[in-house]
Amino acid sequence: MIKLVIIFISYSNLTFSQQIKEETLHFQNELNTFYLNPKTTPLSNEELKDFKGLSFYPYNENMIVNATLERLKDQTAFQMPTTGSKQPMYKRYGILYFEISGKKMQLEVYQNLELMNKPGFEKHLFLPFLDNTNGVETYGGGRYLDIEIPEGNKIVLNFNKAYHPYCTYTLGYSCPITPEVNFLETSIKAGVRL
Repeated sequence: MIKLVIIFISYSNLTFSQQIKEETLHFQNELNTFYLNPKTTPLSNEELKDFKGLSFYPYNENMIVNATLERLKDQTAFQMPTTGSKQPMYKRYGILYFEISGKKMQLEVYQNLELMNKPGFEKHLFLPFLDNTNGVETYGGGRYLDIEIPEGNKIVLNFNKAYHPYCTYTLGYSCPITPEVNFLETSIKAGVRL
């Protein structure tokens, strides 16, 4: 009986793990489709001619981590610096605490004040980050993750879904500049790469 329970638990975990992998690969496929489709791409016609698609690190299960969210109260809205003229209004929503390879880390997470009022984006959080791959294997300005406000204080961060801002591939966009406080002293070898 005990052996059967252990086998069932292992099978359940494998199935859940497989679901996350399939969901991640689907996300990466959709991102590539978005960039390659002339109707949706942020690229110009000239840029699209030479664009062969996005490159991703191999799927890395170790870059899926459980984080604890500390919500911040009474945060003042601020203009997020960008690479262009637009400076959207954000607020610091919270701090995420997690571990990668046994090292304790943290990242600030933000909420766009305009976007949060649009249907379907009420729970959207913006997570820009920097790491040791920037400027070598990934865009120098960092990468982004989109996450949702959880019911409690636990949230899964899947760095395999990390993506570059449009500014990596084309001109004319105001891409948020990742705050220095969101530098991770490690190499996040997951998600999109150059």
